[in-house]
Amino acid sequence: MLRALAVDDERPSLEELLYLLQADPRIGSAEGAGDATEALRRINRALESGPGGPEAIDVVFLDIQMPGLDGLDLARLLTGFARPPLVVFVTAHEDFAVQAFDLKAVDYVLKPVRKERLAEAVRRAAELRGATPRIPVSEPDPDHIPVELGGVTRFVAVDDITHVEAQGDYARLHTDKGSHLVRIPLSTLEERWRSRGFVRIHRRHLVALRHIGELRLDAGTVSVLVGSEELQVSRRHTRELRELLMRRP
Repeated sequence: MLRALAVDDERPSLEELLYLLQADPRIGSAEGAGDATEALRRINRALESGPGGPEAIDVVFLDIQMPGLDGLDLARLLTGFARPPLVVFVTAHEDFAVQAFDLKAVDYVLKPVRKERLAEAVRRAAELRGATPRIPVSEPDPDHIPVELGGVTRFVAVDDITHVEAQGDYARLHTDKGSHLVRIPLSTLEERWRSRGFVRIHRRHLVALRHIGELRLDAGTVSVLVGSEELQVSRRHTRELRELLMRRP
């Protein structure tokens, strides 16, 4: 059973998060803190108590934008502790995901918080703490990839993705209508979508061959035009890309 601390300076959001956490059977206890400073004092007591002590905390559900010490600041402080609690960020802002996972966050949940999405974050934390066995998941739909935006899960067609950009532990999927951030390494998508015509052109970019409009050579530098965006091709990937384009129907 996980012992949780929820941190949010907005009282209604904190109460809603605590309500959802207390309803999860994997959560043994859940308490709240109204700001990061209060949370830090509570975490210090937990660390003094020890992992099996009465004050122990297993996981912190942490808002990011708070007055004074914000959620990212608190997470950075926790990385310096010998046995810090796990961190799950719960925020209304998508923009901090890369920083969050650089700080070894377990998950990044967008507000408004959905019960099913929070349950997935709890599951991940429980697995890392050894509290529950791994729950099998069904095979993903090969033609679509789920993305989250504003607490809503949408399914983006793989055929609509023009290229993918690495951003730490995340990947940004680009389509003609916009972009989406997913917590999947670029190397995983490269392996998964190789048979669908995606090719690595740079350590930071994976491109769908069907969306390449031009191959450009300028003073020894090779690039491709994908929609209106020009992407550089690294030397190590140039030969393979040219061969694939020559064979493209």
